[in-house]
Amino acid sequence: MRILVLGHGKTGKLVAEVAHEHGHGVHVLDAKENPGAAALTAPFVTGFDVIIDFTTPEAVVTNLRALLATGAKVVVGTTGWYASLKDMKDLADRKGAALLYGTNFSVGVQAMLKLASQMAQVLGGAGYDFSIEETHHSGKLDAPSGTAITLQSAVKSAGDVPIASVREGDSAGLHVVEARSDADRLVLTHESFSRRGFAEGAVRAAEWLSTRTGTFDFQAVYEQL
Repeated sequence: MRILVLGHGKTGKLVAEVAHEHGHGVHVLDAKENPGAAALTAPFVTGFDVIIDFTTPEAVVTNLRALLATGAKVVVGTTGWYASLKDMKDLADRKGAALLYGTNFSVGVQAMLKLASQMAQVLGGAGYDFSIEETHHSGKLDAPSGTAITLQSAVKSAGDVPIASVREGDSAGLHVVEARSDADRLVLTHESFSRRGFAEGAVRAAEWLSTRTGTFDFQAVYEQL
């Protein structure tokens, strides 16, 4: 399979490495090579089976408009652009394209989301106050993180749950859900030691998407990968 990776940051580089390890041909475009999605012409895009975007919230929508218009299959690991999600879904449907997006491509995080939802259902009405804290590297642009927002949705049965965001150092990602009462507290934690889990999930998502059309949320399909 031929994979185009958009974004040459730390995660984008690792996605390219993992794709090579899976036996795929890989081409990487950094921001300087693709200003305003100028490189994403139809003849260029049709040379790839799947495109994986790990760019920035500002760049991803421009990239998607160009890619989906060609009927491309696109995996998006970038977050912070979901205000445009409906428009991108509509475009993918009109053009017979494929779009798979997710706030986090780690299988461990997906397990955490399920556990957090169960925790909220059990403790939300039992006198427990819930809170979420997330920590990421200092260069992460969106705050709170997309994963933290998804966690907040997972525990919505516990009420309006606040999110505290920390940006420091080179943290790959730490998410903590706490349920506290006057008597005790329960803490659910996911800590990423590296970005490899995200890269592995994104490549597996690309492999899965290569035979499909439509729009998919990674949270709904990760067990099929």
